[in-house]
Amino acid sequence: MTGRNPTPALLALALGYFTFGTSSLAIIGLGTSMSHDLHVNAALIGLQVSVFALTFAVAAPLAPVVLGRLDRRQTLLVGLAVLAVGGVASALAPSYAMLTGARVIAGLGAATFAPQASAAGSLIVDEDKRPRALATVFGGMTAAAVLGVPLATFLGDLVGWRWALAGIALLTVLALALVAALLPPVEAGVPPTASAYGQVARTPGAAVIVLTTMFFMAAQFTVYGVAGAYITARFGATASEVALVLLAFGVLGVIGNASGVRVIARLGGSATISLTLAGLGLAFAGLIVTPATIAAAIGLFAFWAFFSQLYQAPQQARLVALLPEQRAIVLALNASTMYVGVSVGGLLGGTFLPEVGARWLPAIGLIPLAAAVMTQAVSVRSVARPSAETVPAVSTRSVR
Repeated sequence: MTGRNPTPALLALALGYFTFGTSSLAIIGLGTSMSHDLHVNAALIGLQVSVFALTFAVAAPLAPVVLGRLDRRQTLLVGLAVLAVGGVASALAPSYAMLTGARVIAGLGAATFAPQASAAGSLIVDEDKRPRALATVFGGMTAAAVLGVPLATFLGDLVGWRWALAGIALLTVLALALVAALLPPVEAGVPPTASAYGQVARTPGAAVIVLTTMFFMAAQFTVYGVAGAYITARFGATASEVALVLLAFGVLGVIGNASGVRVIARLGGSATISLTLAGLGLAFAGLIVTPATIAAAIGLFAFWAFFSQLYQAPQQARLVALLPEQRAIVLALNASTMYVGVSVGGLLGGTFLPEVGARWLPAIGLIPLAAAVMTQAVSVRSVARPSAETVPAVSTRSVR
């Protein structure tokens, strides 16, 4: 770490995460107008979230291999440039097929950017600042949920979905310029190879840690992936009340993310993740038994959001501590499994909401959550305590 203040660079990376998160989810609020203009069913527009997520899941582990000769800042700039191109192409898409292709391009850019953003953020700070740095960078994703998606929806209603997507692409270009200006060159580390992936796979605890991420996201998106329809059906909410519940979810998510550093410092990374899983379980149990009132919906979604946003920073810190020389690979695998979980959860929610009804949908989400609890328990036993709870110092040679 040099004497340079890392905060501006971390905020630039967070803005990149914000544009990535908004790009991946904005389609949710623009589906009606997009389906009308592109002459397809609204459900098909919803599938574009899965197109983005699956592209990300496949590409995230491959991007470090393809771009292994570039340093991390160069890789980040490539990712943001491709994400911006995908955003512009989405805004200009004359047909559903062209939109799908544009979403694939955007997903490729996001898969190149996101894991390297977390890795770079962990490298430009001192050892004791790493959890805070990771929380700051990933906070852009949290902000996308509370601000980005509602803003995209508002712009779509005001000026049309094409201009809304174009605006997100323009913000991505701004993030690119700020990363280029504020982030110092960061070495890529050990070039990713097949043997490097093998080393990651053989490292005790690594596989079950990333599986925990997949199951955790699948559990959440079983309900969140169909949140609008779920809140309407379960609590009899109007459109404005749905927006209020989701706003509460986003605001408490931001607070949870900001509180993460203190919680991690007090409990440690593994215990914080276990607390997060317990909090999500309690929220889902509450959603099953609570009376159908908007106040209950707001309270339980806010409770859920607070705990859910405690997850990513300690999980990423554990992976970096476990494999500091292979952080790009292991963070890419974690990001990949995260979006596999998003896709699986969305499929579960879309499939089972009409089958079991809104009241019991969270019970379906408890199934992958139980799997996350089991893999978390295995990871705690598999990883030696010093590796799981402490973070080795990063050599100053990592930043040139």
